[in-house]
Amino acid sequence: MILEALGSAVLGLLLAWAAFHRLSHRLPAPTMVFATGVAGALFGDFVTHSALGPGNALLSLLGAAVVSAASLSLLLRPTGRGLRRSATA
Repeated sequence: MILEALGSAVLGLLLAWAAFHRLSHRLPAPTMVFATGVAGALFGDFVTHSALGPGNALLSLLGAAVVSAASLSLLLRPTGRGLRRSATA
């Protein structure tokens, strides 16, 4: 269980780093991004492990990756295109 949690935390860090590296112009401060990635991965691992039970480490890591990616996607801001409104509207 400890190695599974450590692995999911590292997975969350890697996903956060990849998101920040690729989309830094649309994300808030790096500390928020990395904390969200790790917290999402740990929560996803906890939920998946609770639902499936012990012995499913790969599926728990998959659940951690899914929840971490979903959490990181909530931090994205719009690009700015298409948000302009006309003065007459």
